[in-house]
Amino acid sequence: MNIDINLILPEIFLSLSIMTLLMIGVFKKNSTSLIFNLSVLTLLILSALILNLSNIGETFIFNQSYVIDDFSNFMKILTAISTIFVMSVSADFLKSLNIYKIEYPILILCSLLGMMVMISSNDLIVFYLGLELQSLALYVLAAFNRDNILSTESGLKYFVLSALSSGLLLYGCSLIYGFTGSTNFIDISSNTYEVPYALTFGIVFILVGLAFKISAVPFHMWAPDVYQGSPTSVTMFFALIPKIAATCVFIRFLYVPFINMIDQWQMIIIFISIASMIFGAVAAIGQKNLKRLIAYSSIGHMGYSLAGIATGSIGGIQSSITYITIYVIMNLALFCCLFMLRRNNNYFENIDDLSGLSKNHPILSLSLLIILFSLAGIPPMAGFFAKFYVFMAVIEQSMYFLAIVGLLSTVIAAFYYLRIIKIIYFDPSKDKYDTNHSFGLKISLLVSTVFILFYFIYPNSLINIISKINII
Repeated sequence: MNIDINLILPEIFLSLSIMTLLMIGVFKKNSTSLIFNLSVLTLLILSALILNLSNIGETFIFNQSYVIDDFSNFMKILTAISTIFVMSVSADFLKSLNIYKIEYPILILCSLLGMMVMISSNDLIVFYLGLELQSLALYVLAAFNRDNILSTESGLKYFVLSALSSGLLLYGCSLIYGFTGSTNFIDISSNTYEVPYALTFGIVFILVGLAFKISAVPFHMWAPDVYQGSPTSVTMFFALIPKIAATCVFIRFLYVPFINMIDQWQMIIIFISIASMIFGAVAAIGQKNLKRLIAYSSIGHMGYSLAGIATGSIGGIQSSITYITIYVIMNLALFCCLFMLRRNNNYFENIDDLSGLSKNHPILSLSLLIILFSLAGIPPMAGFFAKFYVFMAVIEQSMYFLAIVGLLSTVIAAFYYLRIIKIIYFDPSKDKYDTNHSFGLKISLLVSTVFILFYFIYPNSLINIISKINII
């Protein structure tokens, strides 16, 4: 039992930290800043604890329902570090909306704990518990700005639709348990030969629930409204962190219990990938709100990530993990720029608000230029290499149609990214925005933009790290 406790020390530490921070927040008045700072410190210690578990090999605990390996540790560290950046840039924005409260960082930590459980789950029930812990916190975060009708509406929409998808997912879990007699991934994999066609129904229902969580077509309907209505700091969290955990679950769910049934699920993933890439590229063209545009953009990016998973190869999985890592960094940088569109304590989020930005804010405009080029997949930015690895993995498996659709959708999507650059550099300028931004916001933008710009110097860096991880 001592070994088990040591292996889940990061989860135990995070759980105890959440309860401690909640007690401090309740009993100590005006402690919001303290809770924020302690939350960031908690995340730094959490990252160190996870890093301490590296190179232990694949270890199953709690009757093989929970797995600790290099893959889960990498994804957990990625979620923890991404959350640190989200927290460090959120404070000023929350103060401006008068929602700078202790519940915000605590809810984010609760959601992160759920994601960590999801990432290490090797059992359908453990996975579902992690998913619901993550989702319950996200419901509240979406409606965190209670005085704003859009925020309340987005929280309600996300809750209703997410509850429906969770019901479908749980029904899929019950079908798989009914046909195989187990909820453990390893036990399920040994029983897939007996009832492969019956199990396909369960797989489909679970994939529906997972596709909803990453806002993949045709289960994307919540994303634009929730992204627009939620406070921008919450939208940032929605756009980055849950995507990491859901991608990890996609890989572990499809490649551990159901690798023998690749013929049954591969076409489903290919369809979702193609639909997401095409819809994400086309639907974003007419958008006027930057947060809605980011929502449709993220739908397209999830399509590229799923294309790698659909290959059924180790190279495809590695390309997907590389893609999601670079995607998180690119969107972190984009949201940092969005937070800088502030004037007299009011934040602007329409595309027209970027008009002539280069004349008053050349450095911010240059950052946006680099980020948007990267999102469009234009070389030599990091986004180009992310797409390159995915397309190479797809072509290696002779899935030429999927590669062609991906390339065409990249060309279409480039239009709305380049249109924003045209507005920034060639349209008439508007009033100057405030320049007194927090240190955390400036550092986050600097680090992410430098990574995007100079990634081409050593483009194999991420893929080399990920290739050393024993994923499945």
